[in-house]
Amino acid sequence: MARPDLRQFVQRLEQAGELLRVSRQVDPELEIAAIADRVSRAGPEGNKALLFEDVKGSRFPVLINALGSQRRMLMTCGVERADQLEPLVGDFLAQIERPRVSLKDKLGALPLLARLARLFPKYRATGPCQDVVHEGDDVDLDELPVLTTWPEDAGPFVTLPLVYTKDPVSGARNCGMYRLQRYDKNTLGFHVHTHHTGAEHLRRTAELGREVMEVAVAVGASPQVVFSAVAPLPPGVDEMLFAAFLQGQPVEMVPCRTVALEVPATAEFVIEGYVKPDELRREGPFGDHTGFYSLADDYHVLHVTAITHRKDAIWHTTVVGPPPQEDCWIADAIGRLFLPLQRKVMPEVLDMRMPFAGVFHNLMLLRIKKEYPGQARKAAHAVWSLGQAMFTKVVVVFDEDAPPLSDDAALMELLLERIDVSRDLEFVLGPTETLDHASRALHFGSKVSLDLTRAFPGEGERAVSPEPCSCDEAEIVAGLSGLPGVVGAAVVGGGLVAVSVKKVGPAVPRVSMEQVWDWGERNGCTGATDRVIVLDADEQLDDPVRLLWLTLAHIDPERDTRRSANPTHDESLRFHVDYHPRRFGIDATAKGPADGFERPWPTEQVHPPAVLRKVAMAWEEMGLPGEMPL
Repeated sequence: MARPDLRQFVQRLEQAGELLRVSRQVDPELEIAAIADRVSRAGPEGNKALLFEDVKGSRFPVLINALGSQRRMLMTCGVERADQLEPLVGDFLAQIERPRVSLKDKLGALPLLARLARLFPKYRATGPCQDVVHEGDDVDLDELPVLTTWPEDAGPFVTLPLVYTKDPVSGARNCGMYRLQRYDKNTLGFHVHTHHTGAEHLRRTAELGREVMEVAVAVGASPQVVFSAVAPLPPGVDEMLFAAFLQGQPVEMVPCRTVALEVPATAEFVIEGYVKPDELRREGPFGDHTGFYSLADDYHVLHVTAITHRKDAIWHTTVVGPPPQEDCWIADAIGRLFLPLQRKVMPEVLDMRMPFAGVFHNLMLLRIKKEYPGQARKAAHAVWSLGQAMFTKVVVVFDEDAPPLSDDAALMELLLERIDVSRDLEFVLGPTETLDHASRALHFGSKVSLDLTRAFPGEGERAVSPEPCSCDEAEIVAGLSGLPGVVGAAVVGGGLVAVSVKKVGPAVPRVSMEQVWDWGERNGCTGATDRVIVLDADEQLDDPVRLLWLTLAHIDPERDTRRSANPTHDESLRFHVDYHPRRFGIDATAKGPADGFERPWPTEQVHPPAVLRKVAMAWEEMGLPGEMPL
């Protein structure tokens, strides 16, 4: 059986009609990223993996968007349908974690244990990843086609690195994915967040008084190894074991040339080096997966001691930015695969989804089998106790009879029809993602759960929704657009409107919400204007996906949600009646010092118009399908 590697996957993609080769010369500075970004938005027929065969300034071809569709992720996981993902990994996790208590249990597990034993890495003396070796003065990172993906990036970044480190105490291996900024021919920025295992290894290295932590970076391994590096595996589970499970045979590993680490034998490139715990250097900004630039900050430095690669090596990379991008499809597969892991602490969960607009950590949808009061809130708190899921900003919980979690329109309709903000919202404080630019403090802020399940005794009934008003949509838009400070308005539906405002002071969003509510009351349109999202003056309001993405990104939920005082104090309906049941506003404007927000507010990632024009002019020549998406 052929060893799984990136080249085999490229062949499979091409045979399946999932890959396009581009022979025209392309520039690794901005152009490749712009092409990949537009292809990822081209719909099911046009969204393909891309292999650029002639890259300016490099002899190596570039592969991008290789995992950027559901079909390509299914191919990576070795299944044909999405519903096969959940049992696949459920069995894997159940078997590796299940305690063997009785002799019968132990005997029954022998076949699977034998199978698992066959999946442990195999170690070789050398492999194709070391066909070509550069050490010492021969090291030159400038020879690699490292992409600059966005115009305000601090430089080229390695965006799909498999970063291998070892725990200096236990010797346990970890494979993570942390971006690397190319500084010069032999140094890289080592961007590892405080929550990552690589950062933990670095802290332990410092605690032991050691001068360096060795690091190995593989680029272009099998897609199963790439996926395993970002998968939220339980603590102590080797990523290489999971990769072997997915690809059906062990990951072959070889020792590095200059550091005491092992890497996949069939990787296209390997970068070896070390990090000093006490050495920091300014890294970034970088156009991140949130769709906004992560700000420049001080991170550790990776000193490169060797670069090895295969003959005719392929540089595997990705672009991250405003959704949808390749990483959205990876996250979607993670959600399917690791639902069994969630059920270990949340047995009531029937389904889970992370919509693309939430960029992984801003929005999670749950469907549960509700059996007792408060269970929806219990499920939300369980999410916030689960590894990387602790960063989830908004958790929305539905009943088992809710529409499918993939039906965005039906779910939004249900949310707006059912929600009673006097009883259904729960705000909590806790850890936030490093890239959450809106949280009240770095790594700390608020989150919110929305309980949209049917009421059980003791929870309090929801207020009865008013009859739909007969106000004309054009009339509402015209009326709201004429309010002081409002420059644009749109009716989203279900009593939800969006307005853009000239924010000349911190009180403007709150005043605008009150103006909208007052206008609705005066014109008999309260049912259509009870829910308000306030955005900055230059924002477009006609794209619901962008509206959701921007709103989620720009809020600290507790700080930026305003609920109106309840004019009818009705104790018979609910226990908490401090707020109007339907009326709320969300401040999704940019924040600054006038708002009491002292951190810099990031810029949204946008391709330069000149680059987009260049791509559009060459679109047909490159053999890309249809017209370039806007």
